[in-house]
Amino acid sequence: MTKKIRILAVDDHPLLREGIAATIGSEEDIELVADAVNGREAIELFRHHRPDVTLMDLQMPDMNGIEAIVAIRKEFPTARFVVLTTYQGDVQAVRALRAGASGYLLKSMLRKDLLDTIRAVHAGKRRIPPEIASELANYMMEDALTEREIEVLRRVASGNSNKIIGAQLNVSEATIKGHMKSILSKLGANDRTHAVTIAIKRGFIDG
Repeated sequence: MTKKIRILAVDDHPLLREGIAATIGSEEDIELVADAVNGREAIELFRHHRPDVTLMDLQMPDMNGIEAIVAIRKEFPTARFVVLTTYQGDVQAVRALRAGASGYLLKSMLRKDLLDTIRAVHAGKRRIPPEIASELANYMMEDALTEREIEVLRRVASGNSNKIIGAQLNVSEATIKGHMKSILSKLGANDRTHAVTIAIKRGFIDG
C-alpha cells in the first residue's frame, strides 16, 4: 500500500473546502487530514498534522495566505504549498512564489487541475498554469509600482482626493498628482477608477 499524500486545505469559504474534500475524497493516493479558515489556524494545524502539501488561499481575514506560508516555512523549511486564488494577479503570484509556494491555481481550475497539481508538487515539481506563467513573464518586463505609489492607490481606492491624500502623507497635492501620473502610465489606465480596478486585478492592492 503506497503512503497517501496528506493534505491541509486552508480557505475561509466553506463551500470551497467542501469542494476540495469531495475532489480528494475519491482518490486512493491522497487524503485530506485537516482544513483551516485562516492563516493562524493553518499554522497550528500544520504543526499538529505535518501535511505533505498545503492548499493555501491568499486572501483571508486575520492572517492572509502569504503571511502564513512565510511563518510555516520559517519553522518547516521543506513545507510544500499550492496557492489557491480567485485572481490572476501577477503581483500576488510573485509574492506567493517568493514566499515558497510551488504551485499556483485559480479556484476556477480546481476541478480540472487540483489532483495533478498536488501530485506534481508532492513530487518536488513546480506547477504554474500557462496563462499565469505568461502573465508573469509579461509583467516582469514592466515597471512595478513603488511602495509609495501603492500607498497612494490604496487611498484613492478609499475615495480620497489628491489634496486629502497629500495631507495624509504630509506631501503636496502636486506630489500626489505626480504619483498618479506615474501610476496611470505604468498600469496603462485611463483614469483613477480604472487604475484602482487594474491594481486590484493584478494584486497590487486588495479589493
